[in-house]
Amino acid sequence: MTATSNDLPARRRRHARLIAALTTLIGACAEAAGAVYQPIAAASPGTEDVEVNVLPCVQVSLTAAALLDRARAEDDARWPAAMAWERAQAQRTYAARCALAQAQEVVERDDPPSRNDVPLPTVEQAAAMDLVSAGTEVTARWRTDPEEAVALVHELAAGGELAVDEILDEAVDAAALTGLLALQEARTAPDPSTAAELCLNAVSHIALAVTLASADLD
Repeated sequence: MTATSNDLPARRRRHARLIAALTTLIGACAEAAGAVYQPIAAASPGTEDVEVNVLPCVQVSLTAAALLDRARAEDDARWPAAMAWERAQAQRTYAARCALAQAQEVVERDDPPSRNDVPLPTVEQAAAMDLVSAGTEVTARWRTDPEEAVALVHELAAGGELAVDEILDEAVDAAALTGLLALQEARTAPDPSTAAELCLNAVSHIALAVTLASADLD
């Protein structure tokens, strides 16, 4: 039997393993920063060279992406009916975006907006880019005004080319990716303090991913 929207679990249940992994990652980032800052705080005021441990910063950076990928796979395995419904929704909205992009391509054929021989994206590429753009825009808006971001989600989904959960899931990915990129920088930071700061900087993005993964606008 195919699931309907009424049969779907709440988003915080659908993404429970991912949310748990994200919160684990937040704790790991804080512990990694503490391994740098705590020895400095414990040292006597006259100490010039304090030995700190930057290894946790490196470790959290190396393991973060795999942790989140594994959690996503576990969530998908726990909710196969929901995953099938999401896949069907994604096929429908993707087809709608392709149709819209194709219509736009016809309109622009006589007056292409490209410059300097830069090729225009294909219909399929444009359809994929629209989803990524929507997720990124919602993530940025949520940082400053969640109510405005919610209104934007509904506005983006109104035409049928995007689904609410599809937009929110893309927003989760955008926030998590920003956090992962900060952790990647921490791995190659020039000094322990910078590595610790980057770990803490990643926390705000990961926490936003938790919020977006839990958000159930219905």
